Amino acid sequence: MNWAPVIGIEVHVELDTASKMFCGCRVSFGDPPNTNVCPVCLALPGSLPVPNREAIERIIRLGLALNCRINPGSVFHRKNYYYADLPKNYQISQFDIPVCVDGWLDVESDEGSFRVGIERVHMEEDTGKSVHVGEGGRIHTAAETLVDFNRAGTPLVEIVSRPDLRSAADARAYTQELRAVVAETGVSDARMERGSVRFDANVSIRPPQSQKLGVKVEIKNMNSFRSLEKAIRAEVDRQVELVEAGEKVVMETRHWDESAGITHGMRTKEGSSDYRYFTEPDLAPMVFSESWVQEARSQIPELPARRRERYRHLGLNPGSARVLAGSEPDLRGLFEDAVESGAAPVPAANWVTGDITASLRRRNACLGDVPLHGEDLAALTAMVSQGRISARAARQVLEGVMDGEGSPTRVARARNLEQISDQAALEQVVEEVMSAHSQAVERYRSGEKKVRGFLVGQVMRATSGRADPRAVNQILSTRL
Repeated sequence: MNWAPVIGIEVHVELDTASKMFCGCRVSFGDPPNTNVCPVCLALPGSLPVPNREAIERIIRLGLALNCRINPGSVFHRKNYYYADLPKNYQISQFDIPVCVDGWLDVESDEGSFRVGIERVHMEEDTGKSVHVGEGGRIHTAAETLVDFNRAGTPLVEIVSRPDLRSAADARAYTQELRAVVAETGVSDARMERGSVRFDANVSIRPPQSQKLGVKVEIKNMNSFRSLEKAIRAEVDRQVELVEAGEKVVMETRHWDESAGITHGMRTKEGSSDYRYFTEPDLAPMVFSESWVQEARSQIPELPARRRERYRHLGLNPGSARVLAGSEPDLRGLFEDAVESGAAPVPAANWVTGDITASLRRRNACLGDVPLHGEDLAALTAMVSQGRISARAARQVLEGVMDGEGSPTRVARARNLEQISDQAALEQVVEEVMSAHSQAVERYRSGEKKVRGFLVGQVMRATSGRADPRAVNQILSTRL
């Protein structure tokens, strides 16, 4: 490539606290429009904000999980700009003294591991939500736009990375890892379909050997990992095309059009001076004691990177460890319970990330909706390893357990899926198959070894697939 992308990501995380950042209105998704509002979040004259202590505790916990330094104190600022969904005409945010600074996050991808610097993690309030009424629900096709202020004032954490990312794929891997950390710390439900995690990307290009950063363009409106990756690729291609045509990249904010697969210009990119930051006069400076910070540190659970390392020590390969460590908590819990109940880690992980996950998707269900527990998975893997059921039959047993038919042993017996391992019974079936297919036996003895597979298949067919293949092969070896 003649050009190297340089990418930084701003991730906005809505905290799922009981109440909003500066008032007592409840935080709730899906309520009727404009029902969770009050004079404070509607910015009515004379109303005054009061900080949400729980939200501050959560941002400290998240900052520690991202290896940040917690400033001993912090202040709120007013960020001045006008949108219809911003009732104050300014946003209470943070500027030069955020809560958390100078962190980092290690990321694993299929191409290897890399570290992304975290410049700052700061607290602010969310805006309201603009609802575009009309075909497609998009601003450029809307007949009118309505505003719902339920979301206005919701605690919002902004995590700003350093420009350390060098590809759209790396950006996707970073945001996936970051979302996993957010979910694990419990500061947010991290549900992207609800807008609890949202992305902005800052993209520029430069010659591969140059250390000078190019002109930065901000992209908005990416609501999934896939959209983020596609939008960055499209923007890099656009900038390369411009520069190679002798034109200049303009510093601006652009909108990602998912359906068209391109970015559209929205407005000229603002600098900090355009927002006219000044200290919020209605909020006192905050001071964080060391005991408060240590209390937040004690609440950090096992994070995805540590979990991946632990799973690798259990024998899982890096890919399986990464998939399992990033899966939903109930699925990881199933795996851990199965191992504790005696299951070998590798087959248990394969079942969880494979057939169990696929079955839940087909059912449009979560693990809590089906009667499958760790001891059931341990019993199922043991039945396969002991040769009591085949791998194919085990899938049917799993479906029976998930349908509520009972334990794996009970399902296997009820569905007549247990393998026939009795030596005498299998010898009799083998003899019958060899007698019925004497020509195939003669062909094998004449050197046509591939006929052996045909004979094994006939034994399996005669037993409805219940014969133990290993035992069948041993008997055939003796007879042939």
